[in-house]
Amino acid sequence: MTPSTGAALRMLAATVDAKAVAEIGTGCGVSGMHLLHGMRPDGVLTTVDPEPEHQQFARQAFRACGFASNRARFIPGRALDVLPRLADAGYDLVFCDGDRLEYLDYLAESLRLLRPGGLVVFEGVFANGRTVDSGPQPTEVLRLRELLRTVRESQELMPSLLPVGDGLLCAVKR
Repeated sequence: MTPSTGAALRMLAATVDAKAVAEIGTGCGVSGMHLLHGMRPDGVLTTVDPEPEHQQFARQAFRACGFASNRARFIPGRALDVLPRLADAGYDLVFCDGDRLEYLDYLAESLRLLRPGGLVVFEGVFANGRTVDSGPQPTEVLRLRELLRTVRESQELMPSLLPVGDGLLCAVKR
C-alpha cells in the first residue's frame, strides 16, 4: 500500500467518524493500521482474511503501534462465508482489499452492512492501468470494469474514484 493510499484511508475513516469498520483482506495489517488511526478512539476494526498467519502479523503490528487489543476483531475465513454473519447496517465503512474476482459480491454484502451515509472503499481498481487498456483482458480486469460500471449506475450509491496508489473506488451509501 502506498503512503498516499494509507493517508486516504485514514482521512476517509475520519470523515465518516468511523466507530465500526469492516475490512476484507487483513494482509499484514498496513491498511488496518491506517483505518484505526482515522477511526474514533473507541472504534473497532473487524478484519477478515482466509490466512490466519496474516492476521497474526496484523495483530502484532497493531500492538506495536499501541492499539489496545479490543480495537480489532480478527475473523479467519473466506470473506463471502464470514460477511453474511456480520450485522446489517452495523458499519460506518467497509474496506475491500480481498479477491478482486469477488469484488461485486463484496459490494452486495457491503450495501447490507453499511448504515446510510456509510462508505464502501475498493482498493486496486486501476489494476496497474489495465482497467482502461483496450484489447483482451484477464477475468480480474473484466470484473473490475463491471464493478466500476455497477457502482457508477447505482441509485443507492454516490461514487468517486480516487487516483491514489492503484486506485480507490469510494462510494457513499445514500
